[in-house]
Amino acid sequence: MEGAKEIVDNRMKKLKALRDKGINPYGGKYVNSSNINELIQNFEEEKEVSVAGRIMAIRTHGKSNFIDIRDSTGKIQGYINRDAVGEEGYVLFENLDIGDIIGLKGKTFRTKTKEPTINVSEITVLSKSIRPLPEKWHGLKDIELRYRQRYLDLLVNKEVKEIFELRSRMISRIRTFLDEKGFLEVETPMMQPLPGGATARPFKTHHEALGIDLYLRIAPELYLKRLLVGGFEKVYEINRNFRNEGTSPRHNPEFTMLEVYKAFANYEDMMELTQELILDVADHLFGKCKVPYRDGEVDLSLPWTKLTFREAVTKYVGVDYREEKDIKQFAKGLGLEVEEARPEEEVVKKIFEKFVEPKLIKPTFIIDYPASLCPLSKRKPDVQDLAERFELFIGGHELANAYSELNDPVEQRARFEEQVEDDVETKAIDEDFVRTLEYGMPPAGGLGIGIDRLAMLFANCDSIKDVILFPQLKPEK
Repeated sequence: MEGAKEIVDNRMKKLKALRDKGINPYGGKYVNSSNINELIQNFEEEKEVSVAGRIMAIRTHGKSNFIDIRDSTGKIQGYINRDAVGEEGYVLFENLDIGDIIGLKGKTFRTKTKEPTINVSEITVLSKSIRPLPEKWHGLKDIELRYRQRYLDLLVNKEVKEIFELRSRMISRIRTFLDEKGFLEVETPMMQPLPGGATARPFKTHHEALGIDLYLRIAPELYLKRLLVGGFEKVYEINRNFRNEGTSPRHNPEFTMLEVYKAFANYEDMMELTQELILDVADHLFGKCKVPYRDGEVDLSLPWTKLTFREAVTKYVGVDYREEKDIKQFAKGLGLEVEEARPEEEVVKKIFEKFVEPKLIKPTFIIDYPASLCPLSKRKPDVQDLAERFELFIGGHELANAYSELNDPVEQRARFEEQVEDDVETKAIDEDFVRTLEYGMPPAGGLGIGIDRLAMLFANCDSIKDVILFPQLKPEK
């Protein structure tokens, strides 16, 4: 069996042979009569056609030669005969390899086994492949390589390509759904003078011409709220966010979010909107309310479960944190690392993330979070230490987060002042945002849905890297 170096050397010789014959191995525009799927679906014998694609197989049976090419829609075989393609065409054929991109022209026919085939009269080389395609990927040892060389992963693993086609259809349907509801799609800055709208470590850069530091956005929230003040009542953005933090099966430093804001609404309205949106997308992707989950399915049919944060911890951990005398010691007993200086609510949040989230498989809204964990949310009028907030969990992952948005500028400033003590990066309050609120922001509901995590749900993937085309990875050794 040839080694990798020998294969590359052999292909380089073929590349030179083509050039020596005056054949350009990296051709230009090629006009297809149709794509391969259309050709097969509307197949007629003795029809002159031209198609382009990548060679996936070459077979020689005596004087008969067959070549399989594939484009983004399907695969078809070509029959190569020396008399039909001529001596020059046959020399060209002899210098082709699996992986080359070519154009085939000729008349269609069916073989004895009724397979649609092109009787090739002309071959055009469009791109000579120097490196061989992998025969297949298998085993855990190849996972990192698949992410790093996604282009090969897409070429040889049909199911991977289908994941990203599904993701694209999902995003397209989300846009259509919101557009039909009267929401306006907008764009807000990705470089911001202050990182805001979430609690996370930002990426920092410097703008030379302006002489200022800027931050890649961790969330678009504060700019979208500025639009509510400006008179827009229903807006959304499908946005790229950046957080200078670790990676995990659920986290990538660069990720995609949907954020939606609706004036004169609250978090309960966002709950209804979330249900409608996810069910609508599921229906368009699968034609039903059930989606694949591991070896089974998750039923998205209404009603969805609704639990308070306190009820969920009590149910799945067996402790009422409001009545537990020493919740930090309890957390240590569960094996969690606890900083003594951290507030109790943050300790309970760690307990929730570790022991409750993985058990929330069916659609579940967790409501009534401790207000201290929600600096941008309104508090419940009757219970001031709780926030009007929900998070949605499906398949053990958080998919959505929503608030009744805080629109009191005095209270917002006070919360920013509390929050800034923990801000290791900027130690600054967004004074412009507070000033914006002072002009009057209507009551509003705000919703964020993780596009990558929603794609994980619909594609039945366990890692966020499986639904991001080019995830961040450590440099190759």
